[in-house]
Amino acid sequence: MLWGTFENSIVDPILLVRVVSWIVCIFVAVAAIIDGLALKVPNWLTFPMIVLGWIVGGTLFGWWGLAASLLGTAIGLLLLLPLYAIGGMGAGDVKLLAGVGAWLGVQHTIWTFVYAVIIGAFLAIFLAAWKKRLHEFLFNMAGIAGEIAFIRDPVVLAHLASERKPRAILLPYGIPIALGCVTYLACWGMLL
Repeated sequence: MLWGTFENSIVDPILLVRVVSWIVCIFVAVAAIIDGLALKVPNWLTFPMIVLGWIVGGTLFGWWGLAASLLGTAIGLLLLLPLYAIGGMGAGDVKLLAGVGAWLGVQHTIWTFVYAVIIGAFLAIFLAAWKKRLHEFLFNMAGIAGEIAFIRDPVVLAHLASERKPRAILLPYGIPIALGCVTYLACWGMLL
């Protein structure tokens, strides 16, 4: 699989990479659609995604595959957990990236995160400009960066985020995660 060695596998490695990549793309696409409509990535989607990633990793590559899948899950959680802790995104988004990690492993999860952050920044700026609130958005982003730099208390930061939320331009982050994942996998030839 993407997080294991192919030496002992009876499955064609290229086919396996493509199948795994498409399974992940289906999961993240469904998550993005639901998040876009309901502003929530549901547990009934993320938990099976994570557990199936563990099962597939362990089944195809034994203990090494399971360990790599668990480590990918942990990295996916750790990359977004700080933003969740300060109220910057929902728990479903964090679990979605953990699901990506369960299937793709550490390296591909980190790159999915990088692509998602870049795409998410562009989407947020575009959304703010489209709503004619770009100046307000940029001012708020500078303020949030200052709060993070100087306050550093997650409880206080989460409280400030909850006060801002009714006025905020909300970006369902499942969408950038999905776009980042699909873009990364496509750019590196894992889908075709």
